[in-house]
Amino acid sequence: MLKYFLILISYIFTFVSLSLAQEQTSDEFVPEGSVQFNQAKQNKFLKSDNWMIVTANPLASNAGAKILRKGGTAADAMIAAQAVLGLVEPQSSGLGGGAFLVWFDGKKKKITTLDARETAPSGVSSNLFLDDDGKPIKFFQAVVGGISVGVPGIPALLEVAHAKWGIEKWEKLFFDAIKLAEDGFEISPRLGKLIENDEKRLTTFNLTSQYFKPSGQLKKAGDILRNPKYGLTLKKISADGIGSFYNGQLGLEIVKTVQNASNNPGVLSTFDLKNYSVKERSAICATYRSYDVCGMGPPSSGALSTNIILGTLENFDLRNMGPYSPDAWRLIGDASRLAFADRARYMADSDFVFVPVTGLLSKEYLAKRGKLLMTDKALIDVRPGNPSKNLANIYADDESIELPSTSHISIIDSHGNALAMTTTIENAFGSRLMTPGGFLLNNELTDFSFRTEKNGIPIANRVEPGKRPRSSMSPTIVLKDNKPILVIGSTGGSAIIGFVVQSIIAYIDWDMGIKEAIDFPHLINRFGTFDIEDDPQLDVLANQLKDIGFNVNRRAMNSGTHAIALGETSLFGAADNRREGSVVGE
Repeated sequence: MLKYFLILISYIFTFVSLSLAQEQTSDEFVPEGSVQFNQAKQNKFLKSDNWMIVTANPLASNAGAKILRKGGTAADAMIAAQAVLGLVEPQSSGLGGGAFLVWFDGKKKKITTLDARETAPSGVSSNLFLDDDGKPIKFFQAVVGGISVGVPGIPALLEVAHAKWGIEKWEKLFFDAIKLAEDGFEISPRLGKLIENDEKRLTTFNLTSQYFKPSGQLKKAGDILRNPKYGLTLKKISADGIGSFYNGQLGLEIVKTVQNASNNPGVLSTFDLKNYSVKERSAICATYRSYDVCGMGPPSSGALSTNIILGTLENFDLRNMGPYSPDAWRLIGDASRLAFADRARYMADSDFVFVPVTGLLSKEYLAKRGKLLMTDKALIDVRPGNPSKNLANIYADDESIELPSTSHISIIDSHGNALAMTTTIENAFGSRLMTPGGFLLNNELTDFSFRTEKNGIPIANRVEPGKRPRSSMSPTIVLKDNKPILVIGSTGGSAIIGFVVQSIIAYIDWDMGIKEAIDFPHLINRFGTFDIEDDPQLDVLANQLKDIGFNVNRRAMNSGTHAIALGETSLFGAADNRREGSVVGE
């Protein structure tokens, strides 16, 4: 009898142990919710009291939320979210790309940034994107293939951020992404449409074609997409760190993929990978009204351009003009054009060229630029200013194309830390080169100017070995009395700057709630033409801006702005209605 009793106890013990193991496995390995993309389960706006994360995909938001729920930091949650984004948003970011990260330390009350921008290989030459006659080649001629690939920065960023600010075990931060890669996820409507639109380029290279068009059938929205190779890569990184990526087998595979590309083979080498490093840089901060607007400095043009625009507008009463005033948008539009003129001439990697940061942000200089706006018509002639003596003729104006394919993450953790990170592989699906490790490589070098000089005058953002191409990514933290009140950033190529500026003005000057601010229809002016979102709310305003003298282009403007506003006791998170982002918080 005792024998049977002991057997029964053994069965019960085994059953309980298995149940607990399954429960633990569920907590650590199975992504919250479903692997399916469920539009109905997305939170586009949320209020919470403790922590919050906003990303471009609900699966990524959920992965980061699990880490935050356990008491992890914003850096820990970012790693989990980025690992998932590289899988479910391969068109936008991933291990083969780079990022800018802005960090506010809740204990030290200090802000800093990490520059994980890709670098040009040591073997590039100044004529990288010029034809035999010395003329720039067409954009997509440069994009597709190995010559556009810069040294990826994301893996190094994840490691540095975790070493500086992480508290959770490194290997646990990849559980969700690994599980999703192995089991598969449902292709979202946005990803499905992008695959369909880019079929020709996605089938240029064998590995990429096999992934997006297996057995001759193009993957589409609603299909389950599995990436076990990416899962294996993450397992290796989670177990051994990033050594294999920059100094081992994964790195060798990247080099072979670039150098042996059947179209436009590149020169990226093992030397370039081994010598890559993330750089911690001081944040670029400037005051707007009574707020400090802080972001990433060169090689980003984001914080500089954002603060030039805001600083130029500071002496104008936008609040009383309101969001539908043609005068307000004339000022915003032309202030942006002035900033972009300065951007084209002066902004580039400050490790290689002198960028007059102090001069560009000085109140005296911005007031002088603001005087140009004291008219009732659109500016006819927009030129760079002279923020530093004898600087105006040192550089020629840049010629570069920055097309949108980025992702933005905003996080507040329970420790009071804030993180804004914009991450990218540049164009949609980057260079279209997929490595044997299951991730796409960037085409970031096309963010350099294709021309290197004009009339013998060098261009600041020209191609040089080891240099980081200029970017418009604008991860931003706005502070009041040294406390974050807004964590924000967007996608959209060079339009990112305008999207972020518009949201800040809407939130600060026009007293919009953060969700209303980022969903307000877009009006962006960078180079003279006013791009105005094709929304009936702006029909009257568009005609008024035409009457003022602007050329107007009505079109879809697919931003992906993700923001968290911090109130006295609560957090308010918002994901852009134009994309598939979601907010999670508690």
